[in-house]
Amino acid sequence: MSILFSPYTLSGMELNNRVVMAPMTRARALNDIPDELTVLYYRQRASAGLIISEGVPVSIQGRGYLFNPGLYNQEQVEGWKHVTRAVHEDGGKIFAQLWHVGRVSHTSLQPDGGAPASSSNKVAANSMTYAYDEHGQPGPIQASQPRALSTEEVGAIKNDFVQAARRAVEAGFDGVEIHGANGYLFEQFINPCVNDRTDRYGGSIENRIRLLLETIDAVADAIGRGKVGVRISPFGRLFDMAPFDDEAQTWVAVAHAIHQRDIAYVHLSDQLTIGAERMPEGFAQTFRESYQGTLIAAGGFDRESAQAALESGALDLVAFGRPFIANPDLVERMKNNWPIATPDRATFYGNSGEKGYVDYPFHSPNL
Repeated sequence: MSILFSPYTLSGMELNNRVVMAPMTRARALNDIPDELTVLYYRQRASAGLIISEGVPVSIQGRGYLFNPGLYNQEQVEGWKHVTRAVHEDGGKIFAQLWHVGRVSHTSLQPDGGAPASSSNKVAANSMTYAYDEHGQPGPIQASQPRALSTEEVGAIKNDFVQAARRAVEAGFDGVEIHGANGYLFEQFINPCVNDRTDRYGGSIENRIRLLLETIDAVADAIGRGKVGVRISPFGRLFDMAPFDDEAQTWVAVAHAIHQRDIAYVHLSDQLTIGAERMPEGFAQTFRESYQGTLIAAGGFDRESAQAALESGALDLVAFGRPFIANPDLVERMKNNWPIATPDRATFYGNSGEKGYVDYPFHSPNL
C-alpha cells in the first residue's frame, strides 16, 4: 500500500492515513456559529486522516473576516459539538485551528469599533479584510490602522488562546492548531519590520518569538502537549510581511524551540499556492534538522509529490487544501486514480448556501 494511505500515530492518536485536510477559511457561518451545513461539510471530508478546521477566532478582537465560526462563547461550543461528533462517527479526527488575525482586521469587526490589536501601530498595506462596507454589504475592505498591545494585554491574548483551547476540547476536538502563519498576529510579533517594540516582546529573536512560544506553552499546560500543533509560514510575505535580515536564523530558532516542547506537530505553510513566494530552496531541510517531530506541510501537493515527500522522510503527513473543496472524497480519488475535480473560485468564500460548499459530488466509478 502507498505510504500516503498508510496509518500514522500522532501523539498516541491513530490516523487512518497520512492525508491532512488543510485549514481553509470559507466564511459560511452567518452568526459565527457552526450550523447544519458546517456539519455536513466536515462530515463529507472525514476520510482524511486528520482534518484541521478553518481558522477559528479565539475572541471578537481576533476576528478579521465575517462569518467565521469562533470558540469564544458557549453557543459556538455547542455548534462545534455537532461537527466533531459527525467527523468521529465517520471515523475521522479533527483539530481546531485557533486564530487571532492581529492587524488584519477592520474597526467594524472589533469590540466597540476600536482599532485592531497588533505588535505595533503599523498598517498592513494593501491587505484586505472581509467586512461590511458603507452600504452594509459584505466584501473586501482595507485593514484598519492598528494599535500596539500593551505588555499586559499580551498576557490577555495568551489567555484567549488557552480559553479557546479548553472550549475546543469541550466541543470534542481531538486537539488544536495554533495559527502562527500567514501574516497574522504571531508573525506580526516575529517580523521586526512590523514589531518595533522595546519591551520583552520586541528587539531580539528571543523576544520576537516569545509570544508564540509562551502561547504554545500555556495551551499545552491547559490541554496537554500531545493535543497541540502549530502552523507557521517561514519567509511568509502575506499581508505586508517584508523580508528581514535574520529571517533564516529566526525560523531556525523557532524550529529548535518547538522541538524542545515535544508538541503534536508543526505544520509548514508554503505560500506559493496562495499568491506569495515559495520558501527558499533547501530551507525545509534546514528546518527539519532543527525540528525532528511530526512535520506536516501544505503547498500545492498532488498524489505523486506527496508520496515522494513521505518516502524521502522530508514529511510525516501531507496537507491538501483546495483539492478538498471540490473533492470531499479526495482520499479515495487519489487512492484509486480517479479524476480530481476543480473547485469554483467564485464560491470559495461567502454565504452562498450549499453552492460550492457541500454540493460537490462524490466520485461514482460507474458513471
